[in-house]
Amino acid sequence: MRSPADLTAAFRAQGLKITPQRQLLFRLLDGNDQHPSAEALFHQAADEMPGISLRTVYQTLNDLADMGELRQVSVGCGPSRFDPNTSDHHHVICDRCGTVRDVYVSGADNLAIEGLDGFAAVTPSIVFHGECTVCARPEPNNNHSPKEH
Repeated sequence: MRSPADLTAAFRAQGLKITPQRQLLFRLLDGNDQHPSAEALFHQAADEMPGISLRTVYQTLNDLADMGELRQVSVGCGPSRFDPNTSDHHHVICDRCGTVRDVYVSGADNLAIEGLDGFAAVTPSIVFHGECTVCARPEPNNNHSPKEH
């Protein structure tokens, strides 16, 4: 995803309104590798700007996705996440804490796929499920949230 300043210029070029709320969201997404949900991003933004609305967060994320600046990622359970990394990559998800991380898979475009039966697959999306290193530690009552990673 481009820098907050570049996103501001891109929004203006598209005729989209630039608000302090949107600029805050641009800043919170810049370099963010946590794959936040809209709700998580809303709570983070509300800590800095209590008046921000969840609707503004969703609208800004949808605008950014429409512009190709981030991807909406479905992790199978729970809300969709938003990924500012638009490079060619895939994901690993911890089934215990919900942490989502980027992984890179060589040769994903060359996989032999059986059973498509006429379905026009366009983009491969590989998701690996398992346990992150924190959850896999043999500690009693190991309950934590993705923010602790």
